[in-house]
Amino acid sequence: MPELPEVETVARGVHRRVRGQRIVQVWFGSHKQPFKTPAACQAKELDGRAILAVHRTGKHIVCELGAPHFEPLDESSGEVGAQWIVHLGMTGRLLVTTPAAPLVPHTHARLGLSGGKELRFVDPRRFGRLELRLLKRDASFSAPGKEPLAIGTEEFAGLFHRRRLPIKAALLNQTLLAGVGNIYADESLFQAGIRPRRRCERLSKAELERLRLALQQVLLAAIRLGGSSVSDYVDADGVRGFFQLEHCVYQRTGLPCRRCETPIRRILVAGRGTHYCPQCQH
Repeated sequence: MPELPEVETVARGVHRRVRGQRIVQVWFGSHKQPFKTPAACQAKELDGRAILAVHRTGKHIVCELGAPHFEPLDESSGEVGAQWIVHLGMTGRLLVTTPAAPLVPHTHARLGLSGGKELRFVDPRRFGRLELRLLKRDASFSAPGKEPLAIGTEEFAGLFHRRRLPIKAALLNQTLLAGVGNIYADESLFQAGIRPRRRCERLSKAELERLRLALQQVLLAAIRLGGSSVSDYVDADGVRGFFQLEHCVYQRTGLPCRRCETPIRRILVAGRGTHYCPQCQH
């Protein structure tokens, strides 16, 4: 499943290519699974709206939309009338392409844009979700957990220091931190030198601060390299990321640690495959 760096990469790519354009044509497929809001409602409300901005919130891509074309709108005012929210699920892709590009299987949404491009949502396994919020009626979308790239020392420590569950499981809890998944939990724990089964309550403040800094450094490095393409992930142009080439532990079971050459081990923590170095992590 795409995690914070992958979703951030896609959101930035879509923002650069579609910001300021209007949605002039809408098509949705017949499968019900991708639609958290009924397809007919989305199609009606999306038509004619300007895309003011696209950004990431947690693991979601949020398209901020202006008023419909038949309502007066000063786009420079930044007035947001609705939000189109995309969750990529496990295999979802949000692509900016041309209308003439081949329509690949499992395409569930096509938004024709005033600039001549199309925004397409493709999802073979149909675990992704598309939702529309009208802000005069619905609350603005927000992630349940804290933003990992912005959280400070005391707030981070406060999330974990009294919890009895393993630190790996806590990092994956989206109500605590929004956007961290299996890849970046494993990589951050390695960089911080902390074993994934260590219980949160037994970690010192110094260890938690080391983990916070490691997590932010790993996430930012992954964003710079376009995310990790370990399965289906590609960016808004259909290009794979490169951070998987920098992985120190994730999916490197049995391979030598890049620091000490000890074989990387794989265990289960909270039902998730977890990778660590038994020598470098304590």
